[in-house]
Amino acid sequence: MFSPKIPTNPAPIGTVTPPTAAPVPMAHTSAPVPLVSAPPRPTVQLTPGSVVALVGGGTAVVLVVGVVLVSMLLAVAVTAASVAVCALVVRSLIASEGKRR
Repeated sequence: MFSPKIPTNPAPIGTVTPPTAAPVPMAHTSAPVPLVSAPPRPTVQLTPGSVVALVGGGTAVVLVVGVVLVSMLLAVAVTAASVAVCALVVRSLIASEGKRR
């Protein structure tokens, strides 16, 4: 029941040697090619307009995330309050049913 469905490979018998690759003959020898370095990347230049845009975008992101988090917290609070009210009503109904008998 707990044995594997796929049989395991048996242990190799004797000495196993990995295959060797045949040496590649060198056709000709040449001088090493010098590495060409890539040209330096241009630096980012911030203009006053782009700084204002970045600050405005960051502020907008912070405000949106804050509004979403506050609304989620409010939804949890409203749900908890409604569950508490339902629990009080059910407890009251059960207590009043017990007094009638």
